[in-house]
Amino acid sequence: MKQRDFEHRYGAGWDALEQWLAGAGDRGGHKGAGREAGDTVTDLPASYRALCQQLAVAKERQYTNQLIDRLNRLVMAAHHRVYRQQTLRRNTWLWYLQAGFPQAVRAQSRTVWLAAALFVLPALVMGIGSYLDDALIYSLMSPEQVTSFESMYDPGNRVLGRERGSDSDLMMFGFYIENNIGIAFRTFAAGLLFGVGAIFFLVFNGLYLGVVFGHITRVGFVATFYPFVIGHGAFELTAIVLAGAAGLRLGQALIDPGGHRRLVALRRASTEAMKIVYGTFLMLVVAAFLEAFWSSSATLPIGVKLGVGALLWLLVLAYFALAGRGSASAGEAEPHGS
Repeated sequence: MKQRDFEHRYGAGWDALEQWLAGAGDRGGHKGAGREAGDTVTDLPASYRALCQQLAVAKERQYTNQLIDRLNRLVMAAHHRVYRQQTLRRNTWLWYLQAGFPQAVRAQSRTVWLAAALFVLPALVMGIGSYLDDALIYSLMSPEQVTSFESMYDPGNRVLGRERGSDSDLMMFGFYIENNIGIAFRTFAAGLLFGVGAIFFLVFNGLYLGVVFGHITRVGFVATFYPFVIGHGAFELTAIVLAGAAGLRLGQALIDPGGHRRLVALRRASTEAMKIVYGTFLMLVVAAFLEAFWSSSATLPIGVKLGVGALLWLLVLAYFALAGRGSASAGEAEPHGS
Protein backbone atom coordinates (compact mmCIF):
# COMPACT_ATOMS: atom_id res chain seq x y z
CA MET A 1 0.00 0.00 0.00
CA LYS A 2 1.33 3.43 -0.94
CA GLN A 3 1.74 6.02 1.79
CA ARG A 4 -0.97 8.18 0.26
CA ASP A 5 -3.47 5.31 0.42
CA PHE A 6 -2.35 4.49 3.97
CA GLU A 7 -2.93 8.07 5.09
CA HIS A 8 -6.25 8.19 3.26
CA ARG A 9 -7.44 5.06 5.07
CA TYR A 10 -6.40 6.04 8.60
CA GLY A 11 -5.99 9.81 8.48
CA ALA A 12 -9.49 10.66 9.70
CA GLY A 13 -8.94 8.52 12.79
CA TRP A 14 -5.60 10.22 13.53
CA ASP A 15 -7.22 13.64 13.19
CA ALA A 16 -10.04 12.68 15.55
CA LEU A 17 -7.62 11.24 18.08
CA GLU A 18 -5.40 14.33 17.93
CA GLN A 19 -8.39 16.60 18.52
CA TRP A 20 -9.63 14.51 21.40
CA LEU A 21 -6.23 14.34 23.05
CA ALA A 22 -5.72 18.07 22.59
CA GLY A 23 -9.03 19.23 24.00
CA ALA A 24 -12.01 17.07 24.79
CA GLY A 25 -9.91 14.45 26.52
CA ASP A 26 -8.87 16.90 29.23
CA ARG A 27 -12.50 17.53 30.14
CA GLY A 28 -13.41 13.86 30.00
CA GLY A 29 -10.38 12.48 31.77
CA HIS A 30 -12.27 11.52 34.89
CA LYS A 31 -15.10 9.92 33.02
CA GLY A 32 -12.95 7.34 31.36
CA ALA A 33 -12.60 5.68 28.03
CA GLY A 34 -12.74 8.60 25.67
CA ARG A 35 -16.51 8.95 25.62
CA GLU A 36 -17.34 12.47 24.54
CA ALA A 37 -20.48 13.52 22.75
CA GLY A 38 -19.84 13.89 19.07
CA ASP A 39 -16.34 12.43 19.19
CA THR A 40 -15.33 9.53 17.05
CA VAL A 41 -12.93 8.32 19.74
CA THR A 42 -15.13 5.90 21.66
CA ASP A 43 -12.55 3.44 22.96
CA LEU A 44 -9.17 4.93 23.74
CA PRO A 45 -7.37 1.65 24.58
CA ALA A 46 -8.58 0.15 21.27
CA SER A 47 -7.54 3.29 19.37
CA TYR A 48 -4.14 3.15 21.09
CA ARG A 49 -3.58 -0.49 20.08
CA ALA A 50 -4.60 0.23 16.48
CA LEU A 51 -2.30 3.24 16.38
CA CYS A 52 0.66 1.13 17.56
CA GLN A 53 0.02 -1.33 14.75
CA GLN A 54 -0.19 1.48 12.19
CA LEU A 55 3.08 2.94 13.44
CA ALA A 56 4.76 -0.45 13.10
CA VAL A 57 3.44 -0.79 9.55
CA ALA A 58 4.64 2.71 8.65
CA LYS A 59 8.14 1.90 9.92
CA GLU A 60 8.23 -1.45 8.17
CA ARG A 61 7.21 0.12 4.85
CA GLN A 62 9.67 2.97 5.37
CA TYR A 63 7.14 5.75 4.92
CA THR A 64 8.35 9.32 5.31
CA ASN A 65 9.90 10.53 8.55
CA GLN A 66 7.20 13.17 8.79
CA LEU A 67 4.45 10.54 8.97
CA ILE A 68 6.38 8.33 11.37
CA ASP A 69 7.09 11.31 13.66
CA ARG A 70 3.41 12.20 13.69
CA LEU A 71 2.40 8.65 14.57
CA ASN A 72 5.11 8.50 17.24
CA ARG A 73 3.74 11.64 18.88
CA LEU A 74 0.23 10.26 18.77
CA VAL A 75 1.31 6.94 20.28
CA MET A 76 3.12 8.70 23.12
CA ALA A 77 0.17 10.99 23.83
CA ALA A 78 -2.32 8.14 23.72
CA HIS A 79 -0.11 6.00 25.96
CA HIS A 80 0.05 8.80 28.51
CA ARG A 81 -3.72 9.20 28.45
CA VAL A 82 -4.38 5.45 28.81
CA TYR A 83 -2.00 5.29 31.78
CA ARG A 84 -3.69 8.32 33.31
CA GLN A 85 -7.12 6.77 32.91
CA GLN A 86 -5.95 3.56 34.57
CA THR A 87 -4.62 5.56 37.50
CA LEU A 88 -7.87 7.51 37.77
CA ARG A 89 -9.84 4.29 37.61
CA ARG A 90 -7.84 2.79 40.48
CA ASN A 91 -8.26 5.98 42.50
CA THR A 92 -11.97 6.02 41.75
CA TRP A 93 -12.36 2.48 43.08
CA LEU A 94 -10.40 3.34 46.20
CA TRP A 95 -12.59 6.38 46.81
CA TYR A 96 -15.69 4.27 46.14
CA LEU A 97 -14.74 1.75 48.80
CA GLN A 98 -13.79 4.42 51.31
CA ALA A 99 -16.79 6.69 50.85
CA GLY A 100 -18.85 6.22 47.70
CA PHE A 101 -20.38 2.85 48.55
CA PRO A 102 -21.66 3.76 52.03
CA GLN A 103 -22.81 7.14 50.71
CA ALA A 104 -24.79 5.42 47.97
CA VAL A 105 -26.41 3.13 50.53
CA ARG A 106 -27.32 6.05 52.81
CA ALA A 107 -28.72 7.97 49.84
CA GLN A 108 -31.22 5.12 49.40
CA SER A 109 -31.81 4.63 53.12
CA ARG A 110 -35.59 4.36 52.88
CA THR A 111 -35.38 1.66 50.26
CA VAL A 112 -32.65 -0.11 52.21
CA TRP A 113 -34.78 -0.12 55.37
CA LEU A 114 -37.73 -1.44 53.39
CA ALA A 115 -35.60 -4.23 51.96
CA ALA A 116 -34.28 -5.05 55.44
CA ALA A 117 -37.83 -5.29 56.79
CA LEU A 118 -38.91 -7.55 53.91
CA PHE A 119 -35.99 -9.84 54.70
CA VAL A 120 -35.77 -9.79 58.49
CA LEU A 121 -39.43 -9.87 59.52
CA PRO A 122 -40.29 -13.08 57.63
CA ALA A 123 -37.07 -14.58 58.99
CA LEU A 124 -38.11 -13.77 62.55
CA VAL A 125 -41.63 -15.11 62.10
CA MET A 126 -40.47 -18.32 60.46
CA GLY A 127 -37.57 -18.71 62.88
CA ILE A 128 -39.79 -18.55 65.92
CA GLY A 129 -42.40 -20.71 64.25
CA SER A 130 -40.00 -23.48 63.26
CA TYR A 131 -38.43 -23.42 66.72
CA LEU A 132 -41.83 -23.99 68.29
CA ASP A 133 -43.18 -26.39 65.67
CA ASP A 134 -40.84 -29.06 64.34
CA ALA A 135 -43.11 -29.75 61.35
CA LEU A 136 -43.05 -26.20 60.02
CA ILE A 137 -39.71 -26.61 58.25
CA TYR A 138 -41.27 -29.21 55.95
CA SER A 139 -43.51 -26.53 54.48
CA LEU A 140 -40.40 -25.13 52.75
CA MET A 141 -38.03 -28.10 52.56
CA SER A 142 -38.16 -31.76 51.71
CA PRO A 143 -37.16 -34.32 54.37
CA GLU A 144 -33.93 -34.93 52.43
CA GLN A 145 -33.04 -31.22 52.56
CA VAL A 146 -33.75 -31.10 56.29
CA THR A 147 -31.50 -34.10 56.87
CA SER A 148 -28.78 -32.47 54.77
CA PHE A 149 -28.94 -29.26 56.81
CA GLU A 150 -28.78 -31.16 60.06
CA SER A 151 -25.72 -33.09 58.88
CA MET A 152 -23.99 -29.83 57.86
CA TYR A 153 -23.97 -28.59 61.43
CA ASP A 154 -23.49 -31.88 63.24
CA PRO A 155 -20.97 -31.20 66.04
CA GLY A 156 -19.15 -34.39 65.06
CA ASN A 157 -18.11 -33.02 61.66
CA ARG A 158 -14.47 -32.30 60.89
CA VAL A 159 -15.52 -29.26 58.87
CA LEU A 160 -18.78 -27.37 59.11
CA GLY A 161 -21.12 -26.20 56.39
CA ARG A 162 -21.94 -27.78 53.07
CA GLU A 163 -20.76 -31.29 52.37
CA ARG A 164 -17.60 -31.18 50.27
CA GLY A 165 -16.74 -33.27 47.30
CA SER A 166 -13.10 -32.73 48.25
CA ASP A 167 -11.18 -31.12 51.07
CA SER A 168 -10.40 -28.08 48.96
CA ASP A 169 -11.33 -24.86 50.72
CA LEU A 170 -10.44 -23.06 47.50
CA MET A 171 -13.03 -25.08 45.61
CA MET A 172 -15.65 -24.20 48.19
CA PHE A 173 -14.61 -20.56 47.92
CA GLY A 174 -15.53 -20.65 44.25
CA PHE A 175 -18.77 -22.46 45.00
CA TYR A 176 -19.79 -19.91 47.63
CA ILE A 177 -19.00 -17.00 45.29
CA GLU A 178 -21.17 -18.48 42.56
CA ASN A 179 -23.98 -19.32 44.96
CA ASN A 180 -23.99 -16.00 46.82
CA ILE A 181 -23.71 -13.81 43.76
CA GLY A 182 -26.42 -15.85 42.05
CA ILE A 183 -28.83 -15.16 44.93
CA ALA A 184 -27.96 -11.47 45.05
CA PHE A 185 -28.16 -11.01 41.28
CA ARG A 186 -31.58 -12.67 41.08
CA THR A 187 -32.83 -10.49 43.91
CA PHE A 188 -31.51 -7.36 42.20
CA ALA A 189 -32.55 -8.15 38.63
CA ALA A 190 -36.01 -9.28 39.66
CA GLY A 191 -36.67 -5.68 40.65
CA LEU A 192 -37.29 -5.03 36.97
CA LEU A 193 -40.65 -6.77 37.45
CA PHE A 194 -41.95 -3.51 38.95
CA GLY A 195 -40.27 -4.41 42.23
CA VAL A 196 -42.41 -7.51 42.77
CA GLY A 197 -39.59 -9.89 41.95
CA ALA A 198 -37.24 -8.25 44.43
CA ILE A 199 -39.92 -8.39 47.12
CA PHE A 200 -40.49 -12.07 46.39
CA PHE A 201 -36.83 -13.02 46.69
CA LEU A 202 -36.30 -10.94 49.82
CA VAL A 203 -39.29 -12.51 51.56
CA PHE A 204 -38.47 -16.01 50.31
CA ASN A 205 -34.85 -15.80 51.40
CA GLY A 206 -35.98 -14.40 54.75
CA LEU A 207 -38.39 -17.30 55.25
CA TYR A 208 -35.74 -19.82 54.20
CA LEU A 209 -33.15 -18.33 56.51
CA GLY A 210 -35.59 -18.15 59.40
CA VAL A 211 -36.75 -21.73 59.11
CA VAL A 212 -33.16 -22.97 59.12
CA PHE A 213 -32.25 -20.87 62.15
CA GLY A 214 -35.31 -22.01 64.05
CA HIS A 215 -34.95 -25.68 63.23
CA ILE A 216 -31.22 -25.96 63.84
CA THR A 217 -31.68 -24.18 67.15
CA ARG A 218 -34.48 -26.56 68.03
CA VAL A 219 -32.38 -29.67 67.37
CA GLY A 220 -29.61 -28.26 69.56
CA PHE A 221 -26.75 -27.65 67.11
CA VAL A 222 -26.27 -24.08 68.34
CA ALA A 223 -22.62 -24.64 69.30
CA THR A 224 -21.73 -25.30 65.66
CA PHE A 225 -24.38 -23.37 63.74
CA TYR A 226 -24.08 -19.88 65.21
CA PRO A 227 -20.27 -19.78 65.24
CA PHE A 228 -20.43 -20.90 61.60
CA VAL A 229 -22.83 -18.26 60.32
CA ILE A 230 -22.01 -15.21 62.39
CA GLY A 231 -18.74 -14.29 60.65
CA HIS A 232 -19.60 -14.42 56.96
CA GLY A 233 -23.24 -13.57 57.71
CA ALA A 234 -22.26 -9.98 58.43
CA PHE A 235 -21.31 -9.58 54.78
CA GLU A 236 -23.60 -12.10 53.10
CA LEU A 237 -26.90 -11.17 54.74
CA THR A 238 -26.21 -7.45 54.49
CA ALA A 239 -25.33 -7.85 50.83
CA ILE A 240 -28.57 -9.69 50.08
CA VAL A 241 -30.55 -6.88 51.68
CA LEU A 242 -28.62 -4.29 49.67
CA ALA A 243 -29.13 -6.23 46.44
CA GLY A 244 -32.84 -6.27 47.21
CA ALA A 245 -32.80 -2.53 47.89
CA ALA A 246 -31.13 -1.93 44.52
CA GLY A 247 -33.79 -4.07 42.85
CA LEU A 248 -36.56 -2.17 44.63
CA ARG A 249 -35.04 1.08 43.35
CA LEU A 250 -35.47 -0.22 39.79
CA GLY A 251 -39.04 -1.21 40.49
CA GLN A 252 -39.79 2.19 42.02
CA ALA A 253 -38.59 3.93 38.86
CA LEU A 254 -40.95 1.85 36.74
CA ILE A 255 -43.96 2.36 39.02
CA ASP A 256 -43.35 6.05 39.67
CA PRO A 257 -41.11 7.52 36.94
CA GLY A 258 -41.51 11.02 38.42
CA GLY A 259 -42.45 12.89 35.26
CA HIS A 260 -39.87 11.13 33.07
CA ARG A 261 -40.44 8.48 30.49
CA ARG A 262 -40.13 5.08 32.13
CA LEU A 263 -37.02 4.21 30.14
CA VAL A 264 -35.33 7.45 31.23
CA ALA A 265 -36.39 6.95 34.84
CA LEU A 266 -35.12 3.38 34.76
CA ARG A 267 -31.77 4.48 33.37
CA ARG A 268 -31.39 7.08 36.13
CA ALA A 269 -32.41 4.56 38.78
CA SER A 270 -30.00 1.99 37.34
CA THR A 271 -27.13 4.41 37.81
CA GLU A 272 -28.03 4.83 41.48
CA ALA A 273 -28.66 1.13 41.96
CA MET A 274 -25.36 0.06 40.41
CA LYS A 275 -23.46 2.20 42.91
CA ILE A 276 -24.85 -0.20 45.52
CA VAL A 277 -24.56 -3.37 43.44
CA TYR A 278 -20.81 -2.99 42.81
CA GLY A 279 -20.14 -2.97 46.53
CA THR A 280 -22.66 -5.70 47.17
CA PHE A 281 -20.79 -8.10 44.93
CA LEU A 282 -17.52 -7.25 46.67
CA MET A 283 -19.14 -8.01 50.01
CA LEU A 284 -20.28 -11.38 48.70
CA VAL A 285 -16.74 -12.24 47.67
CA VAL A 286 -15.57 -11.41 51.20
CA ALA A 287 -18.42 -13.51 52.61
CA ALA A 288 -17.46 -16.46 50.40
CA PHE A 289 -13.84 -16.19 51.52
CA LEU A 290 -14.80 -16.20 55.20
CA GLU A 291 -17.26 -19.04 54.74
CA ALA A 292 -14.71 -21.23 52.96
CA PHE A 293 -11.63 -20.52 55.04
CA TRP A 294 -12.88 -19.36 58.45
CA SER A 295 -16.47 -20.34 59.21
CA SER A 296 -16.05 -23.97 58.15
CA SER A 297 -13.18 -24.63 60.52
CA ALA A 298 -14.08 -26.97 63.37
CA THR A 299 -10.77 -26.43 65.15
CA LEU A 300 -11.16 -22.76 66.07
CA PRO A 301 -12.59 -22.10 69.54
CA ILE A 302 -16.27 -21.18 69.53
CA GLY A 303 -15.62 -18.08 71.61
CA VAL A 304 -13.13 -16.79 69.05
CA LYS A 305 -15.52 -17.31 66.14
CA LEU A 306 -18.37 -15.65 68.01
CA GLY A 307 -16.19 -12.74 69.07
CA VAL A 308 -14.78 -12.17 65.60
CA GLY A 309 -18.24 -12.52 64.08
CA ALA A 310 -19.69 -9.93 66.45
CA LEU A 311 -16.81 -7.59 65.64
CA LEU A 312 -17.40 -8.02 61.90
CA TRP A 313 -21.08 -7.12 62.33
CA LEU A 314 -20.11 -3.98 64.22
CA LEU A 315 -17.58 -3.03 61.55
CA VAL A 316 -20.06 -3.53 58.72
CA LEU A 317 -22.76 -1.49 60.44
CA ALA A 318 -20.29 1.24 61.39
CA TYR A 319 -18.97 1.33 57.83
CA PHE A 320 -22.39 2.08 56.38
CA ALA A 321 -23.31 4.48 59.15
CA LEU A 322 -20.10 6.51 59.29
CA ALA A 323 -17.80 6.02 56.31
CA GLY A 324 -17.71 8.83 53.78
CA ARG A 325 -19.51 11.40 55.89
CA GLY A 326 -18.17 14.83 55.00
CA SER A 327 -16.62 13.54 51.77
CA ALA A 328 -17.66 14.44 48.23
CA SER A 329 -21.16 13.67 47.00
CA ALA A 330 -22.28 10.10 46.46
CA GLY A 331 -23.07 11.09 42.92
CA GLU A 332 -19.39 10.75 42.08
CA ALA A 333 -19.32 7.11 43.10
CA GLU A 334 -19.34 5.49 39.69
CA PRO A 335 -16.54 2.96 39.35
CA HIS A 336 -15.44 2.31 35.80
CA GLY A 337 -14.59 -0.84 34.02
CA SER A 338 -17.43 -2.90 35.40
